[in-house]
Amino acid sequence: MATLKSKFQKGKLLTAPGVFDGVSVRLADAMGFDALYMTGYGTVASHLGLPDAGLASYRDMVERVRTLSELSKAPLICDGDTGYGGLLNVDHTVKGYERAGAAAIQLEDQEFPKKCGHTPNRKVIPIDQAAAKIKVAAEARDSSDFLIIARTDARTAHGLDEALRRAEAFAKAGADILFVEAPESVEEMEIIGKRFDLPLLVNVVEGGKTPVLTAEQYAEIGYQLAIYPAAGFLAVGHALNSVYSTLKRTGASTELEVPIADFMTFSKAMGFEDVWRFEREHADLETKSQAAE
Repeated sequence: MATLKSKFQKGKLLTAPGVFDGVSVRLADAMGFDALYMTGYGTVASHLGLPDAGLASYRDMVERVRTLSELSKAPLICDGDTGYGGLLNVDHTVKGYERAGAAAIQLEDQEFPKKCGHTPNRKVIPIDQAAAKIKVAAEARDSSDFLIIARTDARTAHGLDEALRRAEAFAKAGADILFVEAPESVEEMEIIGKRFDLPLLVNVVEGGKTPVLTAEQYAEIGYQLAIYPAAGFLAVGHALNSVYSTLKRTGASTELEVPIADFMTFSKAMGFEDVWRFEREHADLETKSQAAE
């Protein structure tokens, strides 16, 4: 299997859709993406029913990493929040995510408890502490194929210059991919694109602060990885709200306003064909065993 690291090329944009549970991973992986992105927001919401505000623990998240990575053939990029604590926690988190099957971990410079990157009132830790986390992360991994994505949330509260200064510090500390969160214009994105030699990540949040552009435009600016963390769960949320409200209003599914998947097609996508094949192959053995009893 090709590593995530080997997929990066100048002028080429990798698109990584956000996944957050077993259904989303199976469906996205079947599409043949070069990478998938385990969104912290979506994973916390789907797994715990809570906002992405520092409420999920390392144990909550590493178990989701293990579950989702086992279902995915594509490399899985995983949100690691702030590393769930200080430097020792970062060391433990990186090792745990790598063992659990992640291809990359995203670490950010927010204060704990963190918040979603396109929500207000985010605060960042001092730059030297943030860079030390990235240095520890780079040293903690077993393989250089396991990538460290360094994210700064400084743009919103401290301006673009501070965000660029932090990204430079992260690059020197050993980051493989730089993630300047929430630039607010194409002009800012172009400044970021011209500033660094390392691969750059753009976080595409529909309705967020960063301009939503085409893949070609992102590549021209200089980005090599675009994550779409929210598109999937926003679509699911809209569909579920429509279905459930119709059931509540009418008491039946005869008036659903959103299309739904064919049941058998969906069952095959979830792996039932393997179950049916197994049952056919072992039907004789089961019959003989029952006869012997």
